[in-house]
Amino acid sequence: MMLPETIICRWYLLVGCMLAGSPVLADGGAAKIDPELAGQTVQAVDRALTFLAAAQREDGGWELFGRTDPAITALIAKCFVQSAKHGPEHRISRRALAFVLTFQQDDGGIYVKDAGLPNYYTSVAVMALAAAGDERYAAAVKRARDFLIELQWDEQEGHKPQSAWYGGAGYGPHKRPDLSNTQMMLEALKQSGLPAAHPSYRKALAFISRCQMSSHTNDQVFARGANDGGFIYTPAGGGESKAGTVLTDGRPRLRSYGSMTYAGFKSMLYAEVKRDDPRVRQAYDWIRKHYTLEHNPNMPEARSHEGLYYYYHVFARALAAWGEDSIVDARGTAHNWRADLCRKLLTTQSSDGSWVNQADRWYESNPYLVTAYAVLALQTALR
Repeated sequence: MMLPETIICRWYLLVGCMLAGSPVLADGGAAKIDPELAGQTVQAVDRALTFLAAAQREDGGWELFGRTDPAITALIAKCFVQSAKHGPEHRISRRALAFVLTFQQDDGGIYVKDAGLPNYYTSVAVMALAAAGDERYAAAVKRARDFLIELQWDEQEGHKPQSAWYGGAGYGPHKRPDLSNTQMMLEALKQSGLPAAHPSYRKALAFISRCQMSSHTNDQVFARGANDGGFIYTPAGGGESKAGTVLTDGRPRLRSYGSMTYAGFKSMLYAEVKRDDPRVRQAYDWIRKHYTLEHNPNMPEARSHEGLYYYYHVFARALAAWGEDSIVDARGTAHNWRADLCRKLLTTQSSDGSWVNQADRWYESNPYLVTAYAVLALQTALR
């Protein structure tokens, strides 16, 4: 006998939450998402995974830069590992994770030699392997995690706590740190099970705080007089924002923007900074003021769709870490961020199941990368 579609969708959601280790509500559905929208979202994820499955190469990987690549493979593998229809034992998942592990180096990192991206590669590999929750991968995850900790800029590299580089992570050794790489490192450490009491979180918090545009808590020159509470890309080299600058009181000031603000907010929560800490409160107030899924908030209008799907992914992870389903914006309007995110991504999915960003920056013209971002965001929203 055929089961009604809503029951099937609820079953997928229930199993998906169990696989992800997430709490399941009594009715088996996603928190505060109505069953119809939840069902539509599950179907969208299924279409995306069908698209991605068809693109898996013989070696188990997916293509980026004209070759199969362990980083994009790890991102996609996590999508399948967390899928109720697939899971870590599915052939697609097993082949993908095996491919990723072929890139584990003698130093424990998982990366392509000479590509210059060991922190990025290793971080996403740890996330995928840890998501599988399998003891077979435990030793590899620990070695990779130790490698990430070793990459972090601290006293070992000659940087004291007063340094703008201290506690951050860059693309790899000798690469200046940035908030994107630092938040990815912390996401990997968090997902690997590293306790928040570990010194790496405390060190990272020093760097993250210096990315926040707040003169009350940021000791960097570029933050003097700033009070918006949003985040920039890096404090290194006098500060840099991928959103450029904005005139404030007739003077140019580094411009905070959405993807980095959610990244900083999430990272502070992972470091277990208290919710009433002024850094957390200012970041949350920025989020309330700039709440939107139409673009990467506070980016210049002509560039506001750059990094959009990266933004969706970090938006979901950050608000899931915050732990509240409703965000009340600065105008007093309540938003169910889970439902908002699902509805938005349902409207932008292509007929073949993929997503792609027409604003081609940071490789978001690659449908495999962007589809992975979208699926991971939706899977987070459905928990």
